[in-house]
Amino acid sequence: MSLRCAVRVPQCVQVQTTAGSREEAEALADAVLRRRLAACVQVVGPVQSRYWWHGELESAEEWLCLAKTTHDRMEELMEAIGGAHSYETPEIIATSVVGGTGPYLRWISEEVRPADAGA
Repeated sequence: MSLRCAVRVPQCVQVQTTAGSREEAEALADAVLRRRLAACVQVVGPVQSRYWWHGELESAEEWLCLAKTTHDRMEELMEAIGGAHSYETPEIIATSVVGGTGPYLRWISEEVRPADAGA
């Protein structure tokens, strides 16, 4: 099996968010995985975040969630995260995957599918 970067790969994106606790991060990950909105969610942390909030410099311990999905499911994934998130204004951003190994990117595409496509 060749692991070279694929020239023509499914359009994949990585959506990231942060959560205020490991439990919330894991709950967010499980919720989007069960709905097949992501093929994988990595929970990294704790991380130390420093940011401006309501005019004040803040600091918080957070857990970073990195979800792998397809461009077609990105909006639904972002809405699901936003709807389940405890933050008033959660970080929910998407970054296009511009390259990667063909087998991995195809795996994302195969695992991320609409719920009515079967499990």
